[in-house]
Amino acid sequence: MIQNQITPEKPLKGKVALVAGATRGAGRGIATELGAAGATVYVTGRTTRAQRSEYDLPQTIEETAELVTQAGGQGIPIQVDHLVPEEVKRLVDRIELEQGRLDILVNDIWGGEFLAEWNKPIWEHSLDKGLRMLRLAIDTHLITSHFALPLLIRNQGGLLLEITDGTAEYNRNNYRLSVFYDLAKSAVIRIAWAQAQELKSFGGTAVALTPGWMRSEIMLAHFGVTEATWQDALEKEPHFVISETPRYIGRAVVALAADPNVHQWNGKSTSSGELAKEYGFTDIDGSQPDAWRYIVEVQEAGKPADATGYR
Repeated sequence: MIQNQITPEKPLKGKVALVAGATRGAGRGIATELGAAGATVYVTGRTTRAQRSEYDLPQTIEETAELVTQAGGQGIPIQVDHLVPEEVKRLVDRIELEQGRLDILVNDIWGGEFLAEWNKPIWEHSLDKGLRMLRLAIDTHLITSHFALPLLIRNQGGLLLEITDGTAEYNRNNYRLSVFYDLAKSAVIRIAWAQAQELKSFGGTAVALTPGWMRSEIMLAHFGVTEATWQDALEKEPHFVISETPRYIGRAVVALAADPNVHQWNGKSTSSGELAKEYGFTDIDGSQPDAWRYIVEVQEAGKPADATGYR
């Protein structure tokens, strides 16, 4: 059993986290930052060094686990398809056996980047792709919570993060260019709110959390750049100037998990940019991108790209 010893340098030392959907993107950034804060982090996904998922991308859960350990925590990779209840149950049973506790659950399972057909009405959008997107975005989160939350609530102060795209306010007022995508991302916010009602009597907290315009591996590849050369993408999309690394949302998760008063966020929808202002952390370049405010006040207002005052 891990001893729960908290230090300022490692505020999550002794804590056990599960980052469901940690192969790449936000999940990898979150897992890495949890490791830097001293946590033991179980990282799950479908792609391993021996087998790739339908994405057919090179990133693996083993790589993510190694990043967690290199950052200062303990990374434990487990291949899991979160649509398969039996696999999720085995995962949680293993965490219980090995650790006896679960302090942080991050539901970051997604898998729908290549399924959305943008600016197509529902009658033209592929029904198979749309329904598959909903299963990957919603069913996976519900299945994982079903099995993991009994272990999370065993100790007071358990934290559940539901990772989505967009805040409740933004998604309420804006169509996300696909009925299926719109529903997928808005539903996760409602799932967080509903679970908050169930967790509060057990001393638990559930929060919906979104990154801004994140420089994931898939997004960088879309623009044909790397993290080192990301600013070259501004020639194609000037508003990419507000983008952030996956480590930024990871630092948002750590800030919440280390806050003894985290229950003030129960049931709320927030973003990496909002939490950076609240807790004072930065992205790895020292900036504090506030993407959702920028998107509304600059990009969608038709103004020239300029992140001054927004990062």
